[in-house]
Amino acid sequence: MSGRKLRARRKRPEDLTGTPLPKSHLALALAVMVVWGSNFVVIKFALDHLPPLLLAALRFAFAFLPAAFFLKRPQVPLLNLALYGLLIGTGQFGLLFLALKGNITPGLASLIVQVQVFFTIGLSMCTNKERVHGYQWVALLLATSGLLVILTHAEGSATPLGITLVIGAGFCWACGNMVSRAAGKVEMLPYVVWSSIFAVPPLLVLAALFEGVPAITAGLRSADAATWAAVAWQAVGNTIFGYGVWGWLLARHPAATIAPMALLVPVFGIGTSALVLGEPLQDWKLLAAALVMGGLALSIFWPKAVRRFAAPAA
Repeated sequence: MSGRKLRARRKRPEDLTGTPLPKSHLALALAVMVVWGSNFVVIKFALDHLPPLLLAALRFAFAFLPAAFFLKRPQVPLLNLALYGLLIGTGQFGLLFLALKGNITPGLASLIVQVQVFFTIGLSMCTNKERVHGYQWVALLLATSGLLVILTHAEGSATPLGITLVIGAGFCWACGNMVSRAAGKVEMLPYVVWSSIFAVPPLLVLAALFEGVPAITAGLRSADAATWAAVAWQAVGNTIFGYGVWGWLLARHPAATIAPMALLVPVFGIGTSALVLGEPLQDWKLLAAALVMGGLALSIFWPKAVRRFAAPAA
């Protein structure tokens, strides 16, 4: 290879698969990561006035309307849509909002919920009867070590209940991933919008049972413009923009190129929580983040690294 070609190749931004990623697409992916990461702080603001389950119900109600008037319902079985809505809406976000109501800081929540990667891998293996590889055990050990660091040092930052709720949210997220995969090739934005309506009724029922009508009424009355802006951000920022752009990118680039960027969500989550809420970044928290993120990175990048280095030189 000539020196000119080598210099040109070095200047060319490429992903792990060797496919160029345009700078505009990279900027969009980073914008989604910023939105998803900083949203943990936005949730915290909304919870200052609204009970958690009510907030979750409002989030998915606004995600469905008015977007459903402009997006055609995806051609998938209603049962599939309902399961996804229940798992993501009632399960993932219901549990996450409960945890963020005084049981865990936004930064730690954004980190711990990423255990969904391991749950997704485990469920895929159970479904497809695949064996667990050595690097996956190492990755799981690293991430588990990070969670143990949090459990033993999280006094004031998280309660055992909060950690359990966020891990449960990660499990529901992984189950939702399996349901959406079973739907086949489908445009993600209409899929998310139309599945959202199935989360609203159970969330409202649970809110009435466990939070009570008086708390719901008081929350709605005390909600100010900032609260409603936070609720709207849940629907518009996370669902319409976040899932819409994410699905658009996945339709144009290999999943191996786009999916690993989700590792940036905890980075922005922890950073935003520290800047906006003053969440302290103790040494143990940074160590836990390094262990969990290291495990996630190993589970995602190791197979691609092996294939890349094992491939014969051109």
